[in-house]
Parts: sequence; structure tokens; C-alpha cells
Amino acid sequence: MDWFVKILDFGNTVLWSYLLIVMLIGLGLYFTYKTGFVQFKNFLEMFRLLGDKNTAISGKKKGVSSLSAFFISAASRIGTGNLAGVASAIALGGPGAIFWMWLIALIGSATAFVESTLAQIYKINDKEGFRGGPAYYIEKGLKARWLGIVFAVLIICCFGLAFNSVQANTITFAFNNAFGTDRLMLGIVLAAFVSLVIFGGVKRVAKVSSIVVPIMAAIYLVVAIYVLIINITEVPAMFALIFKSAFGLEQAIGGGVGAALMMGIKRGLFSNEAGMGSAPNAAATANVSHPAKQGFIQSLGVFVDTIIICSATALMILLSDGFASGAQGIELTQLALSEHIGAWASSFIAIAIMFFAFSSIIGNYYYGETNIEFIRSSKTALFVYRAAVVGMVLFGSVASLQIVWDMADLFMGLMAVVNLIAITLLGKFAFGALKDYLEQKKAGQDPVFYSKNVEGLRDLDHWKDVSPSEKK
Repeated sequence: MDWFVKILDFGNTVLWSYLLIVMLIGLGLYFTYKTGFVQFKNFLEMFRLLGDKNTAISGKKKGVSSLSAFFISAASRIGTGNLAGVASAIALGGPGAIFWMWLIALIGSATAFVESTLAQIYKINDKEGFRGGPAYYIEKGLKARWLGIVFAVLIICCFGLAFNSVQANTITFAFNNAFGTDRLMLGIVLAAFVSLVIFGGVKRVAKVSSIVVPIMAAIYLVVAIYVLIINITEVPAMFALIFKSAFGLEQAIGGGVGAALMMGIKRGLFSNEAGMGSAPNAAATANVSHPAKQGFIQSLGVFVDTIIICSATALMILLSDGFASGAQGIELTQLALSEHIGAWASSFIAIAIMFFAFSSIIGNYYYGETNIEFIRSSKTALFVYRAAVVGMVLFGSVASLQIVWDMADLFMGLMAVVNLIAITLLGKFAFGALKDYLEQKKAGQDPVFYSKNVEGLRDLDHWKDVSPSEKK
């Protein structure tokens, strides 16, 4: 495997030394400015839409609900990145890495709004509902099907294969650490359960995700809040440590600004996916009356993932002595929580990561499936993809920690480059949709989208050019 490791190292060095750091921060700031700071000014609107039962087009039953689409993307977002990814960022980049995770999430929320709104604008109708995502808006918006296929292949490899190997890897390491479970045997069981779920289709994916994700996230947050309460007097010092370490004012466990910056952005992107082009695949499945509605909801998902759940994990680790122990990944999280609430915490984390990561595998699988459909609708191709997903789950269960994370870093980096270029070129349509939404809201209306309201949008598959009243 030496040659493979060298390829991964070279690719990650090229992508992450400068290119992606500049693109993610620079374009995040650009989208924040062009949308009028959408993630801050419309924060309450995001929560309102999450519970609004009137977001869909009246009388339309196709697709999944806006909330279900949110949970499909949350199933992928909330998982290994929040527990093991945060721990790795701290172990390799120091406490300052958390600051850069926060930053990339705050500005990345605007990027998430743009990409998910574009996914809604360019979504297409299919038998079960809707499909869409970067491959679709690249083809329809940029008129570059070849580039859409390139992205589709990248997301299939990234989410269906590389990311799912990371999820399985984290599960087996956690159970091995907590219970001494044989990693191969657990991998076989895990692969079997994944097989049962992924042959159920998108509706089943939405159902499983919408049940599991809120429950596991709530339990984990309750434990995290308890830890913070019992250590409340030390929390201000932890925040001070994070800020000092972020700018090199205090060197700690991995030191400099460069390591903190790189690891914070890497693990932040892995966790919240803002700009990567993955969440738009779920956003496109929602049945909403206006594309901006799902853009708001997906933007909120970035905040929930990083600012709330990742922060909870980070503070639990930094409030312990574990972050100086040399442990990495999920084992560091287990070690830290065990220090706070007792030895049983290691078992609790193992069980929690099973639910987090398993739901992520389900969400990751769907991203690949919708892009298989984009390249070519084929039952054979879909069967081969499903078999490959199961195979990578088994591979990740026994592979080393470094190789699965290196694969994930490379493919998510390549995905992000292609997607960020596309949404920069198409961003004006998302900005126009946002303007249209806010104007209708100001007029006291429940916003409904027509493509004529945004200059340059024509011949969309789903959205009508004119309203019924105008046709009369």
C-alpha cells in the first residue's frame, strides 16, 4: 500500500497547503457579503421554516418534506466528524483548531445557503420525487455535462466509499477500545445491517434518519451539557486557550497557527460539509414552494453541526487531561469523557458513535445513489455501487486510522474545488432567489418561486416560468 499512501499524501499536500484554505475562507466571505450576511440576518427565519408545515407547494405530494431533507443531510453531517474528527483536529492542530472550525462554519453557512438554493433551482422531477445537486446545476446551469459527471464520480467515491470507510473505522475502533470487540467481526455485522437499509430507497433513508439523528444528538448533547455544568468555572479558560492557540499566542499540543488552521478547516469541512457539494443532494429532494426556503434550512444545519455539537465535544476534551495524552480520534473522546463521568463513558461513546456513524453511512449512501442516476440510470450500476458501499464499510472496519482519513481528505478536497468553482459562477441566481424571497416576505406573502423572477433563469425542469394567474 506504500504507493497508494504516497499518492494520498501528495494530493492532500497540493490541495490543503494553500488552495482549499484560500477558496473556502475567501469564497465564504464573498457569499456572506453578496447575500447580505444571510446566515446572521435570517437566523430566526431558519428556525421558523424548520417547523413550518406550509413550506411545500400546495397539493404536491412528491419528494420528501423539508424537514426530512434536512435530516438526510444531518445524517451525513452529524457523525464521526463531531466526535472523532474534532478529537483529531485538537490532537494534531492544538486547541486553536477549534477556532478555525468555528470560523469556517460561520462563513460557510452562507456557502451552504448558496449551494442548496442552487440545488433547489436546478432540481429535476423523477418517479419518487426530485433529484438534484452539484452535478445537476453544473450540467443545466453551466451547460457542462462532462464536468457534472466528474463531480458525480467524485461524490460517489468520496461519500459512498471513502467517507463510509471512515465511519466504519471509527465504529470498530470505538468498540474495540470499549469492549475489546474484534474489529473484523464487528465489521461483518455492520456491513450486513448497512445492506438491509440501503436497498430500501430514499423514502426509507429519510425515515430512518429522521428517527435516529434527533434522538442520538439529543442524548449526546445532554451528556455534554452536564459535563460543561460540572466544570463551568473552567469554561472561560478553555475559550481563552482556544483563541490564544488559534493565533500562535500560546503554543500547545501541535503548536503553530499553520497546523491549527489546516486541521481546523479540514475537520470542519468533513463535519459540516459547507461548500463540499454534498448537502445540496439532500436539499434538492425537498418539496418546498421556494428554493431559498431549503437554502435557509441547510444553512442552519451547518450551525447545528459545528457551533453546537462540535463545540460540545471540543470543550469536553479540553476540560480534561486527555488532550495532552497523545491519543487521537475516537479514543481521545472516549478518554476525555471517561475522565469526566467515569469509566462507563467509554462504552457510552462507543454506542453513541454507532448510531451517529451508522446514520451517516445511510446519508452518505444516498448522495452516491442520486449521482449514479445522474450519470446513467441503470439497475446494474446501482447494484454494483451498493455492493461497493458494503465492501468499503468492511474495508474501513479493519483499515488503519490514517489511510481512511487521508482518502477522505483527498476526495472531499477535490469535490470542494469543483463545487466551489461552479457555485461561484452560478451564485447570481441564488442571490436573485434570496432577493425574491425577502421581497415576498416583506409584502406579507408566503414566498412562491417562479423562474421569471430571477433574470437569466429559463427552462427549468421543475419551477414554472409564470404564475397560473398570469397564464389566464
